[in-house]
Order: sequence, then structure tokens, then C-alpha cells
Amino acid sequence: MTDIQTLREELEGQSPRAILKAALKQYDNIAISFSGAEDVVLIEMAHKLTDNMQVFTLDTGRLHPETYEFVEKVRKHYGIDIEVLFPDQAEVQEMVNKKGLFSFYEDGHSECCGIRKVNPLRRKLATVDAWITGQRKDQSPGTRNDVPVVQEDTAFSTPDKTLVKFNPLANWTSKEVWDYIRMSEAPYNALHEKGFVSIGCQPCTRPVLPGQHEREGRWWWEEATQKECGLHAGNLIARN
Repeated sequence: MTDIQTLREELEGQSPRAILKAALKQYDNIAISFSGAEDVVLIEMAHKLTDNMQVFTLDTGRLHPETYEFVEKVRKHYGIDIEVLFPDQAEVQEMVNKKGLFSFYEDGHSECCGIRKVNPLRRKLATVDAWITGQRKDQSPGTRNDVPVVQEDTAFSTPDKTLVKFNPLANWTSKEVWDYIRMSEAPYNALHEKGFVSIGCQPCTRPVLPGQHEREGRWWWEEATQKECGLHAGNLIARN
């Protein structure tokens, strides 16, 4: 079993590429979670390190058209398979029929995100030993300040299995991400050209104004320290 604390100490000051290389070397059954600009940076790096790259994305059924186009651009650009995960149809149907299409504006986003994102992700993560995310410390001051480069995933580990989560970009800034995208000519979501920075589902995402933090474009009707959809619920647990 991997000593996560020792691995974290070894990798803490390393470059994203070095952290990614160590993750791929340490685990054969490891997957990259893909949705945004940070994840494309990881895919750009990883496709030069391995021929056995496992990438997945969540289709909540509420994404922008530009996001669907972005997924296809990435798939074709790198010539990779992207596993698309969907929510359980019966769960979505029951929630929508009972509470309508926009219940999250009234009672918070956790139920909708739980059904459309967290449950499909949980099913996927049960099949891997580790996963790689594009989390950055400066992405969300309320919840991500302490994101380490590698950690035990307390939200998705089970009594039978410890799931490991790598965050190779934890110490990078948004500028460093975009400098890398421009340098490598990696594809990106066209919504970024329209003022969107952090992009999620269409009803829960809006452009940000100059000077606003990127996370202010997500779930803007809710309190800042709760702006996690559940995919990284450990961030909230760690703060409570």
C-alpha cells in the first residue's frame, strides 16, 4: 500500500509534469477527470507520458453546447477515448418531476449535483485505484486553499479500498494554466472567449466581471464556502 504522506512530501515541490509522471508510474488503473482548461493541460502532459491514458467526463444533461463541442475537440485533437458518464435516468426523472427543472435555485445545488455528478462519479471511482484532477489552490479561496498535490480521497474511499487523488496543478495559478495552453496550442472551451472562467452546468454558470474571482461565476446565489458540487467534497470536510 502506498504511503500517501511520504509520497506527498516527495512530490510537494515538484512540477505538474513530474507529479503526473509519478502518478502514472505508481498506478496502472488511474484515470484523469476531464471537464475544463486545467484538465486539458493534464491530458496534454499525460499523452506524452503514456499510451495507456484513461480519461472520463461527466455529462450532466445540463451542459452548454460549447462544452459538448469542447469534449469532441479534445477527443479528436489527442486521438483518445473519453468515457462519458451519465446520471441515472430514474433518479433525474424523479427529482425533476417532483421539484421541477430549477429546484437548485430554491434549495441549493447539492441534491441536483449529487444526482447528476456525484453518483456517476462514485460509480466510476469504484473501478479505479486513483484519479487525477485539475484542482488548483487559488480556484476557490473558500474551499481549495489547502489542496495537496496528492491525498487520500476521503469522500470516495471505502472501508475496503483507499482511493488516492492526485492534484498535479495544485500550486499553479490560472495564468500558468493559460500560458501552458497557449504554448502547447491545446484546445479550450469557446465559452472562455465570452467571459466564462469556471464552467459547469448552463443554469449554474455565468461570466465573471473584471476583478471578480473565477468562482463567482458558479452558484452565485449561494455562500462562497459551499461552492463545491460534491466531486471534491473532501475540501469541505477538511474545513469543517
